[in-house]
Amino acid sequence: MISRIDHVSIAVNDYDKAVVFFQKLLGAVPGASGKDNGIHYLWHVLSAGDLSRIELISPTEKGSFLDGFLAERRDGGVHHITFETPDIKATKNHLDEVGIPYFGYQDTREQWKELFIHPKIAFGILIQIAEFNPDDYLANSEKFTTGDKWVVENRDDQTSLTFSHPGGGKFHIELNKAETEQLIADLKKV
Repeated sequence: MISRIDHVSIAVNDYDKAVVFFQKLLGAVPGASGKDNGIHYLWHVLSAGDLSRIELISPTEKGSFLDGFLAERRDGGVHHITFETPDIKATKNHLDEVGIPYFGYQDTREQWKELFIHPKIAFGILIQIAEFNPDDYLANSEKFTTGDKWVVENRDDQTSLTFSHPGGGKFHIELNKAETEQLIADLKKV
C-alpha cells in the first residue's frame, strides 16, 4: 500500500527566508514548484543528500488554507508528511476496509492523486498519501533524463556508480579497485 515517505511539508510565513535557509545555507537543490490560486498558496520541492525531500508551502494571500495553521505557529512548522503509493484507489479501499477515515480523496488528475488522514486519527500529524511519478518533482540535475538506470565512470583509481533511485532521482556510490573487482566477480555469477 505505501511505497515510501516522499517528503515532509513545512508551512512557512516567510517563504524567501525559508528558501535561503534550506537552499543557500543547507545546500538543498530546488525542484518543481507551483502556485494554487484557488486556495492561495505556493509550494516548492527541495531535495537534499540521498534525495530526502522537503516541500515548502506558504500562503500567497489572506484566505489561504494555511492561515489557521500559521496563526498558531509564528514562523511555521511541519504541516504534513507525504507517503507515496503505487495505487491511490487500492489505498482508499484498504482504508475503507480497516475503518480509517480520510478526506480530500482526489483521483481525477493524472499527475497527482491523493487523500489525507486527519491528525486526530494519525497521532498528531496530517498524513497525505499520493500516487505520482517522483521524478516529475525533481530538478533535472537530480535525475536521469535519458531513461538510463545506471552510469559507470572511472575517477582517480575509483569507480563511480550512479543508479536510478526507485523513489525518483539518482544516487551515487564510490568503489575502490578491490570493491570494483568484487562487484564484477559477483555480477558474473548471476
